[in-house]
Amino acid sequence: MSNSIKTIATNRKARHEFHIEERLEAGLSLTGTEVKSLRNGKANLGEAFCAADSGEMYLHQCHIAPYDHGNRQNHEPMRRRKLLMHRREIEKFAVAAQQKGYTIVPLSLYFKDGKAKVEIGLAKGKKLYDKRHDIAERETKRRLERLDRSSSR
Repeated sequence: MSNSIKTIATNRKARHEFHIEERLEAGLSLTGTEVKSLRNGKANLGEAFCAADSGEMYLHQCHIAPYDHGNRQNHEPMRRRKLLMHRREIEKFAVAAQQKGYTIVPLSLYFKDGKAKVEIGLAKGKKLYDKRHDIAERETKRRLERLDRSSSR
């Protein structure tokens, strides 16, 4: 059994805005036209978030573009989508999200063995100085790599 993974969309902003403390893979409950649109790579996780509602976990604000060749049964692009998770996982994330400063954000959307999956993370918001520190660290690393390459020539 191969473990083929095809990434559709990633939430790069989430890694910049939040400290990701825990990750989890969840399935998605989708309609046919949504799956076809995802296979074409037409998804955006930019403003997406997850929330628990009456014992279920849902993905909100995830934009999946309408399928090009769809008819009037095409899906609503911004509808909330149910995440397929075990009850214990839902409860664990829901309780953690109730704490101050925590939220559940989708990190990436991908196909794994033909099934649509979303990687979600329990995240805590970064302060401005944390973001500045990360940027400075990244630039320093880039500078060192550049110096290393130029010295090896």
